[in-house]
Amino acid sequence: MSEASRNHLELKLRELAQLFNSMDPSPFHERDLDAVAENFILDWARELPVGREFELVIRLGTQPDPAKTGGVDEAVRNYFANRALSARRALRRMLRLARWRIFVGLLFLGACLTLSQLLDNLAIGSPLLGTIVLSLDIIGWVALWRPAEIFLYDWWPLRADLKLFERLARMPVTLVLPEND
Repeated sequence: MSEASRNHLELKLRELAQLFNSMDPSPFHERDLDAVAENFILDWARELPVGREFELVIRLGTQPDPAKTGGVDEAVRNYFANRALSARRALRRMLRLARWRIFVGLLFLGACLTLSQLLDNLAIGSPLLGTIVLSLDIIGWVALWRPAEIFLYDWWPLRADLKLFERLARMPVTLVLPEND
């Protein structure tokens, strides 16, 4: 993919250590990004056009340890690949839970409508039983509200995050070192 067809992200840091979480004891290529750096990258990436890949340029203010500069691109891509994996799992978990909830909701709706029909046959002229029949109908349908909401709306943001993390996991990362004065 040509450089002109990529979304360009630029991150300016005083030192390379600002990019990574200092409390993370993992090996360098598996370290978590610093929360501020991650949020900056994510916020910027969400504002850019969707159909294009990303390119991250990290400009450093001080010369880093040469041993650590080689794995920066791999570490950033690994981090977002792990975030994509987590988002994929969360999406699958949400949809599995929604399927279970819709099954339970349909069973509950069936029970409410059956009971409602039985009571409706007995409710001839009884306002109290008529109210109970109507309440059972409403409660049965309301039980499907949350599963329907998940299937119609809730999974879209997770899917969007997954696609974003996948794009960020593929992006080339360029480290621009300061000029020696």
